[in-house]
Parts: sequence; C-alpha cells; structure tokens
Amino acid sequence: MDREKRDLYDKDGNITGLTYYKGDKIPKGYYPMVVIIAIENSDGKFLMQKRVESKGGDYGVTGGHPKSGESPYQGIITEVKEELGLDISDRNIIEFGSGCDGKDCYKLYYVRMDIDISKLKIQLEELSEVRWFSIEELQEMADNEILNKDQVEFFEKCRNFVGK
Repeated sequence: MDREKRDLYDKDGNITGLTYYKGDKIPKGYYPMVVIIAIENSDGKFLMQKRVESKGGDYGVTGGHPKSGESPYQGIITEVKEELGLDISDRNIIEFGSGCDGKDCYKLYYVRMDIDISKLKIQLEELSEVRWFSIEELQEMADNEILNKDQVEFFEKCRNFVGK
C-alpha cells in the first residue's frame, strides 16, 4: 500500500520542509495541515457529505490534508476533486480563516456555486451521500447531537466573513 506523504508545519503555520506519512506519529512541535471548504449554493445552503459507515457514518464538511508539495490552496482543490469528483480550480475560492490550534494547522475556504448533487461522482470508499443543508438544519442536527457543533460554527464563521 502506498502511504500518502504530507508536509509538516510549525506553530505559526509555516511549512518546515519536513514530511511525514499518513498514519505516522507527528513529531512534537510540528503540525499537519488541514484544509476545509464551505460550498454554498445560491439558496444559502451548504454542502455536507456523509462518510461511509466503516468510517463513522457521520456528516462533515469537505476537506482533508494536502499532499506533500501541495500548497493548502492546491490541497483543497485536490480534496474536492477526489471526494466529490468536482473541479473547482476555475472558481473564486476565498480563504476566510487560518491558524494552528495545538493539534493541527488549518486553512478555511469558501466557494459559492450551484451543483446538481445527483451528477457528482463521490468517492464511494469514503462517502455514502452528499446533501444541501440550511444553517438552521445544521444547528438542529448539532442540537440533536447528530453533528458536531464545531461544524455549525465553521459555517457561521464563513457566513460572517462573506457578509450574510
């Protein structure tokens, strides 16, 4: 099995030139990069994906870890392509947050686009479905402990940034 090679970052989110392989223990003082994107349609609904049961069966946002040599921006384009079969490289992708939280470094992205989800080619070994949700539906899911409240906070932060 070919393990995915990834770059390591320092506490300030700077790339260090060091790498690790998916599944390896991260050395103390170094952090992996996580990239996440909010995809919003013209109805103000956000795209969420549901993991296959063998990976927890929970809903989550689209994202992951850039491969070694990819910038975080390139990484989010790759993740969307891998998970949803969707090329967003020609879209206006906006970074609306970044930082390091002691566990990971992260970059948060936003793109607005209307997608016919029935035409998506989802990564079947990872995902069982994708759906559009309003912020109210997401909040209700968090209230009922179906969704992590951090995910709702992510979308609210995104909405605040884009001025909704």
